[in-house]
Amino acid sequence: MTTRAAIPYTAISRADSEAAPWYVWCGLVGASSIVFGLYWDISWHMSIGRDTFWTPAHLLIQFGGILMCLVSTYLIFSTTFGNDPVAKAASVKVWGFRGPLGAFTACWGGVVMVTSAPFDNWWHNSFGLDVQIVSPPHMVLGIGILGVGIGALLLLASRMNRAEGAERKNLLRMYLYLGGVLLALHLLFVSEYSAGDQMHGTTFYLAVSLGVPLILVALARASGYRWGATWVAAIYTLIHLAQLWVMPLFPATPKLGPVYTNVTHMIPLQFPVLIIIPAIVIDFLLNRYAQKNKWLLAAMLGAAYLFVMLLVHWPLGNFLIAPAARNWIFGQNYFAYVVPPSDYHWQFEFVDRPATFALFCRGMGIALVVAILSSRVGLAAGDALRRLRR
Repeated sequence: MTTRAAIPYTAISRADSEAAPWYVWCGLVGASSIVFGLYWDISWHMSIGRDTFWTPAHLLIQFGGILMCLVSTYLIFSTTFGNDPVAKAASVKVWGFRGPLGAFTACWGGVVMVTSAPFDNWWHNSFGLDVQIVSPPHMVLGIGILGVGIGALLLLASRMNRAEGAERKNLLRMYLYLGGVLLALHLLFVSEYSAGDQMHGTTFYLAVSLGVPLILVALARASGYRWGATWVAAIYTLIHLAQLWVMPLFPATPKLGPVYTNVTHMIPLQFPVLIIIPAIVIDFLLNRYAQKNKWLLAAMLGAAYLFVMLLVHWPLGNFLIAPAARNWIFGQNYFAYVVPPSDYHWQFEFVDRPATFALFCRGMGIALVVAILSSRVGLAAGDALRRLRR
C-alpha cells in the first residue's frame, strides 16, 4: 500500500489547481458534519429528549457517513473502470476493484454508520428513550465513524504526500483541521469519563491516555510540521468551546418526561479537556528526539503526556467544581432536564476517587503503561501515514 508504482506519483498535471481536490473537501465536510451532529445530538438529548430518530442532529450525522460513502464509491468505480494511469498508480486493489485506500475505508465506515441507525432506533424503542454515549448501537455507530474519519484522513494524507509547493501547504492546513475533528470525535466518545468532577480519579487519566497520545503523535509525526500536535489540539479546543458557548443561545423545551429541571435552551457539554498543553510538550519531544529509539521515545512521550495532564487537570478540577466556574464561560451551571435538583451537588464534588493512595498509584501506573503503548502505536502509525501514497 505504501510502495511506489511504475508511474511516478508526482505526475499530477500542472494544469491542476493548487486548491485541494473535490473529494478531499468532501472528506472535511463529512467529518465536520459528523462531529457537529454528535455534539448537537447529545445536547438534544439533554435539552429536549429523544422524541424521534428523524431529528436534525441525527440527519446531520448520517449525512456525513452517506456523503463519504457516495464519494468513495465514485472514486473506486471511476478508478476501476476509468483510463487514468495516475489514478490507477495511486490505488490499491480490493476484491478486483481499484481505488485509493482511504476510499475503501470510508465506504465501509459509511455503510456501518447507516446500519447503526435502525439498530439504534430498535434499541431505544425496546429499552427506553434515555441515552448513554456508551451503548451497543452507539458503539456500532462509533466504529462506522472511525472508518469514515480514517478514510477521509487517508485520502487527504496520500494526496498531501504526493503534492508539492503551494498545493501541499493548502493540504497541510486541511490535514491539521481534519486531525482536530478526529481528536474531537475521540474525546466526545470518552466524555462520560472526562468531566471536571472526575479529574481527581484515575478513570479520567486512563480514559484520556487510551487514544489521545496515539492521535496526537501519529498526526504530528506524519505532518512534518513542527507544531502539528499543538494545532490539532487547538482546533479540538475551538470546536468544543464553540459548542459550549453557542448551544445555549438556542431555545429548547423538553418533550419527554419526567422533567426535573426547567430547561429553556440547549444544554452544552462540559468544559473541554486541556489537551493543548501536553500537545505542546509532545511537539517539543518529537522535534528534539525524533531519531531516538522508538520505544524509548514512546516512553518519554507517554510519561510526559500523563505527567502534564496530571499537572494541569488536578488544579483545573478544583476550579471546575468551585462556584467561580458556574457561568457561561466554563459551563458548570448547566443541567439536563432529567437531573433533579437533589443531584446537582454531584457536579460540584469529585467522584470515582480511589479509596487509598495505593489504589491511586496503581491506577496511574496502568494509565502510564497505556499512554506509553498508545504513543508507540502513534509513532508507527505516523511513520506509515507519512509513507502513504495510495
